[in-house]
Amino acid sequence: MTSFRARTAISRAAPAVTSIATALWSSAALASQGPGGGIGTASPLTQTVMAVLVYGMSAIIVGAGLIIAVLRRQRAS
Repeated sequence: MTSFRARTAISRAAPAVTSIATALWSSAALASQGPGGGIGTASPLTQTVMAVLVYGMSAIIVGAGLIIAVLRRQRAS
């Protein structure tokens, strides 16, 4: 079982890590749209890869938030 200090450090670092990761991935997602920005400007493969990356990162962020919420709730009780 992790110590209280380790859990505290993880819960304090998580927002910073997710912010940095989001900033890095969002620029890549915007770059894939091409100059027109409309549907069809990127190849189907590029659109699929970027969708997997963007939705995957969203799932990771939501999952991390849920884990942190559970850990905080356990600590409070």
